[in-house]
Amino acid sequence: MTLAHRLLIPLTLCLSAPLWALDDRNTLLLSSDERCLLSNTSGETVEQALASCTQWASNGERQAQFELGQFWLKQPLERQDLPQALHWLELASLQGQAEAQRLLGLMYWQGQGVEPSSVQAYIILKMAAVNGSDQAMDDADRLAEHMQRSELAIATQVLGDIFRRYLDELQALPSNAPAPIAPLITP
Repeated sequence: MTLAHRLLIPLTLCLSAPLWALDDRNTLLLSSDERCLLSNTSGETVEQALASCTQWASNGERQAQFELGQFWLKQPLERQDLPQALHWLELASLQGQAEAQRLLGLMYWQGQGVEPSSVQAYIILKMAAVNGSDQAMDDADRLAEHMQRSELAIATQVLGDIFRRYLDELQALPSNAPAPIAPLITP
């Protein structure tokens, strides 16, 4: 078991984002899923949903950012907007949104809208796995099968450095402070 694997297992337990309880009586506490319904729209409602979702995403809502990134990435080729997908997925990823990190990692692996980079893809996929995406762990394992040893060594070193800094940051926090979001390296 490599250093990165030994670090990833315990960090998985402490890096997951907090779950916020929603009060059904307060309409201001709608989840981003309810505010940004891009997957359930068609025709004229798509434009309206995009405008609403963009508003929430611009205000820092990570789920709305993820929804926008996924929307632009999953469009048919003639309507796909990879720069928009990359922008929104990066923002959501920086906030620890695991599925955004997974899609971003896949974009780097496949060179979709970015220069392909197995090392960058592997690092991002491992971060997504730490943040709770089981699929990202499987994707990282598949990617590792195609990587050169030197690439894996670089990625493992970078991950080790990231986790050491993160653990130092955790240890420096007062005991009652919330854990910071897991770090993510972006290009």
